[in-house]
Amino acid sequence: MSERKLQSAVLKLAGFHGYEVRYHTKDSRGSQAGFPDLVLASKKRGKLLFRELKSDSGRLRPEQKVVLEVLAACGQDVGVWRPADLLSGRIVAELRAAPTDYLK
Repeated sequence: MSERKLQSAVLKLAGFHGYEVRYHTKDSRGSQAGFPDLVLASKKRGKLLFRELKSDSGRLRPEQKVVLEVLAACGQDVGVWRPADLLSGRIVAELRAAPTDYLK
């Protein structure tokens, strides 16, 4: 599955699970290098997620690792999602989890 198809599936799932804000940059040339592909926010769930999307064989670039590490150090919910995570149910579980469930 391509990153584009994964992104489409994730955006649909996020909408279904009540994420009112589903942001993705259409053209990353105007963004800071390494900024995550998706920012998802849900008022109802009290959650803000930063997710980088990769194919099953895709690797994080050094600048992507730095941005995710900085966001995590600031207490943000960050992660990398791959097609295997969609198939395993991990993505849905993280979308549905309470704000602190991922810390357990």
